[in-house]
Amino acid sequence: MSEVELLLINGSEQCTVYTIHFLADEESEFEKFVIKFKEDAEFNPDFQAIMRFVEQILSNGALERYFRPEGKISDSVVALPVIRSKLRLYCLRLSDKILVLGNGDVKTTRSYQESDTLQGYVMTLQKFERLLKQESRLGNVKITEKEIKTDNTFEI
Repeated sequence: MSEVELLLINGSEQCTVYTIHFLADEESEFEKFVIKFKEDAEFNPDFQAIMRFVEQILSNGALERYFRPEGKISDSVVALPVIRSKLRLYCLRLSDKILVLGNGDVKTTRSYQESDTLQGYVMTLQKFERLLKQESRLGNVKITEKEIKTDNTFEI
């Protein structure tokens, strides 16, 4: 079990963007992704494309067209970018106005299930979403149209 918290990255009129942070780690999941690829010459074009999508999402909202469906039908896991790319950044698209950025990596397999690393990122988001919904039902988390309000850490 690991303790995790929800961190606000940025908010706009159109979309509030969060990430998750394991308390045992120095960086949040999204920061780990940025650090991993920001200076990587080989994947820089793909990384820059993902960062542009994040900017567009802040401007326009977390609209379905920006994402590639991933995960299961019962969850909100999606991936950036929708364009052809070697990189994947996994996210929880809870609505057009709420997005939780996770982590990602180079996709070398046909599906994320064939990569232990990618599957781990997807499973973390799936677990986090289940906890968020559970805590919301218990009244410990309030999910409004535009934001998630909580002071809690979660056990994943």
